[in-house]
Amino acid sequence: MTESAAYKDIQCRYFEEPGPKNTRRTLEMVSKRAGELGLRKVLVATCSGKTAFEALEILDPGIKIIAVTHVTGFIKPNFQELSEEARQELESKGVAVLTCQHAFGGVGRGVRIKLSTYQVDEIIAYTLRIFGQGTKVAVELTLMAADAGLVRTDEDVISVGGTGKGADTALVVQPANSTNFLDLKVKEVICKPR
Repeated sequence: MTESAAYKDIQCRYFEEPGPKNTRRTLEMVSKRAGELGLRKVLVATCSGKTAFEALEILDPGIKIIAVTHVTGFIKPNFQELSEEARQELESKGVAVLTCQHAFGGVGRGVRIKLSTYQVDEIIAYTLRIFGQGTKVAVELTLMAADAGLVRTDEDVISVGGTGKGADTALVVQPANSTNFLDLKVKEVICKPR
């Protein structure tokens, strides 16, 4: 790493294509950068638990993993994609599992579906998708985790999202509560699809 008083050169990986084939390489980059920065919390988007289990294999045991799932009912009413067995296994291994309303897709999405009109939360989501689906997810996770009290707003975290399944995007973020969304800071892009 080349350093000067005005800037730091750090590695950023851009994947040629998005998707789950990048999960291992994303988590390896996360592990490396977390060590370099001394960060102790990593947020991981997971539906089935697969990405969270892979994070357990790759990340340093001293890193607290927070697995953030889809809400119950995301696919169909009363259905949770993360099985109870997977949830219990993750929790038994020290992973915090967060299931709550999506910061950019709760009530606003319901209004869009019923009334065919977009609300500000979905407009923000579409804007963040300009940088990729994983970027939107990674930002959203930090809001959800801060609202749940699982991360502090004065301590940086690494947030991992993906495009479809798996992980292909990782950001260093200073979280914010959703009511203070505009205080959230994306400090670094560790990796993302190009």
